[in-house]
Amino acid sequence: MNINTFLESTYLKTSEQANTTDSETLDIITELIQEAIEYQFKLVMIRPEFITEAKRMIKKEQSKVLVGTVIGFHEGTNTIEQKIKEAKATIDNGVDELDVVINYSAFLEGNINLVKDEIKQCTKLVLDANKTIKWIIETAALTNDQIITLTKLIRDTILTNFGNECVTSVFVKSSTGFFKTEDNKPNGATFETIALMVKNAAPLSVKAAGGVRTYDDALKMITLGVTRIGTSSAKKIVLKQKTNINY
Repeated sequence: MNINTFLESTYLKTSEQANTTDSETLDIITELIQEAIEYQFKLVMIRPEFITEAKRMIKKEQSKVLVGTVIGFHEGTNTIEQKIKEAKATIDNGVDELDVVINYSAFLEGNINLVKDEIKQCTKLVLDANKTIKWIIETAALTNDQIITLTKLIRDTILTNFGNECVTSVFVKSSTGFFKTEDNKPNGATFETIALMVKNAAPLSVKAAGGVRTYDDALKMITLGVTRIGTSSAKKIVLKQKTNINY
């Protein structure tokens, strides 16, 4: 098995969050893209402002690496109209895949109609553009029962409105990697939550993101049934090296 093809090499920190200059951040992104091309990762996951440069570099090297970005990041509370506007702009810039943070706050408040409407409108936009959408549910903010319920809600809304023919282009994703937890609890993918998601998302695919940092962990996630892994440790994973990076 070529584990490289499961990996989405990721860098989503702003310069402010990383305490770097804009120039240093661009250097980090450039290195990330170069590594993705060299190691033939499935995708680079970056913020919207870097899409154009990523596409330019990948085209220059005649690489098949895809470019992904995030929408409604990282709290997911943007209005549907705001998310649609964000998504349209990234599609116009040539992005291949869009990871959208679902409004899990609305879900927790019981506003299920808003969540369903968001799923329908954003998914339609992305599928009509022949792109891939991944719905981030932020597992660390949810109980196991809520993870199951929200995963099923996404699955059922997608299948009801778009049919089985779209299932290869719609994912349920675990985490942003930015959620603040108490007592140093995991804020990303765990084996327990991924198993719940895989079971309840099918036939949609699942992406594990947040905290997958070693080759063995990545391999176990794949064994559990994920088809994508978002990680800022992609190079170290394929080289079977240790890393202290959190995402």
